[in-house]
Amino acid sequence: MLFNSITYAWFFAAVFVVSWLLSPLRRVRLGFLLVSSYVFYAGWTFVGWQEIADAQGMDRVVAILKSVKYVPLLFVATSIDYWLGVALGNQTDKRRRKLFLLVTIVINVGILVFFKYWNWGADTFVWLADRLFHVTLPDIHFRVELPIGISFFCFMSLSYVIDVYREEIPPCRSYLQYLTYISFFPHLIAGPIIRGRDLLPNLARQVRLTAETGGEGLFLIAQGLMKKVVIGDFLALNLVDRVFEAPTSYSSVEVLFAMYGYAVQVYCDFSGYSDIAIGSALLLGYRFKLNFDQPFKSLNIVEFWRRWHVSLSTWLRDYVYISLGGAKRGRFRKYLNVFLTMVVAGVWHGAAWTYFIFGCIQGAALAVTHFVRELRGKDQRGAAAAPVAIPVRILCVAGTFTFVALTFAMFRAASLDKALGMYERLLTFTTYTPNLHAGVLAIIFGALVLQWMPRKAYDSLRDAFIRSPAVVQAAALFAVAYLLRLAASAEAVPFVYFSF
Repeated sequence: MLFNSITYAWFFAAVFVVSWLLSPLRRVRLGFLLVSSYVFYAGWTFVGWQEIADAQGMDRVVAILKSVKYVPLLFVATSIDYWLGVALGNQTDKRRRKLFLLVTIVINVGILVFFKYWNWGADTFVWLADRLFHVTLPDIHFRVELPIGISFFCFMSLSYVIDVYREEIPPCRSYLQYLTYISFFPHLIAGPIIRGRDLLPNLARQVRLTAETGGEGLFLIAQGLMKKVVIGDFLALNLVDRVFEAPTSYSSVEVLFAMYGYAVQVYCDFSGYSDIAIGSALLLGYRFKLNFDQPFKSLNIVEFWRRWHVSLSTWLRDYVYISLGGAKRGRFRKYLNVFLTMVVAGVWHGAAWTYFIFGCIQGAALAVTHFVRELRGKDQRGAAAAPVAIPVRILCVAGTFTFVALTFAMFRAASLDKALGMYERLLTFTTYTPNLHAGVLAIIFGALVLQWMPRKAYDSLRDAFIRSPAVVQAAALFAVAYLLRLAASAEAVPFVYFSF
């Protein structure tokens, strides 16, 4: 059920039509959206109608269970947090409230740790026993398959219960609304991470679709598909995947541009997914917040993380950084908390040393940047910062983008050895470029130019599409569809963040 597949187009068309037919019956509509979301989620493990039909007896039952194997996990985890939220709303005793909070933390973090880190932990245990104690243990054959989207729905559910505990939002009293909030299919697989305070009130109201919101939703979906297929997939297939697979076969210049290309690819891939998710939700009557805000025009790494994957960055700020104490206990503790928060961000992505090191690098960079900015602010004695000259801005933007590209290589590499191989090859300073084609360079620089364009220019283009007559919108969407058809590979390419 990839967003960039015909299957999703047919699925969404059916959900769109039926949901709006049911719009006068709000609870019935929510029930339909909930069932549709579970069908969408089950689609990732669906074994196929033919296999189910060919199976006999218990084999058929097993095939059906395989097709829906992670839906019960989603349902049970969501249900537990709903009842914990209700219990918190009814409880005034501080010790019991802390106990309920501890339960939701243990459950959600436990689910993440078990599914995301069991395989890595088992392999590491066997390796350490051999290296440290010279004890050869048999391989641990029990392996856990990672349920798709688990990081996102666990974070959403956890943040809701924490907000109720902090008394920042009232507990949701509608079981149906809460199940739909967590399971709503546009955000279920790869975000954005939607807060309860943003979506739950909308689920409690009647929805309506206007020509303006419909046009905006279609624009966002078309934009997201263009980012994903025309830019992201093109760079992955024509440069990035090849270089990261065998860096020693390429020159330093080609490796560097592969790193630049991956930074652009992962942005277009993930922000493209977010655009499609936001557009899909908008067409169903619900608005999500912006998840990417032109991150490659950032002057420093602090600004970058305020613009990149905004829903995750703000989640980490509110529920990890602030929980650690934030900046309340002095500067050193602030820098340490910033560092630890980014380490959590790194390991959240998966069980690999590359993710841990990526988080450490980003945390250290953020801490140093905060230190330098505060030092400059102290030197200026509280005076307003002087405007940054254009040449300096260009250097800062280029330097920040280069740092991001170099460190994202650690994020992309299949293993620590592969990552080190990329950096070692970069330091050979070889300059031949037979694999660096003009089309690849044009896509990289073109995507960056679009990042640097003024926000007003983008808003004007979007508003022009929204205000256009239906015939003009249809012609524009047909042109986009034709371009996607030309650029698409034989099979739909999965989104990068589906593995998290």
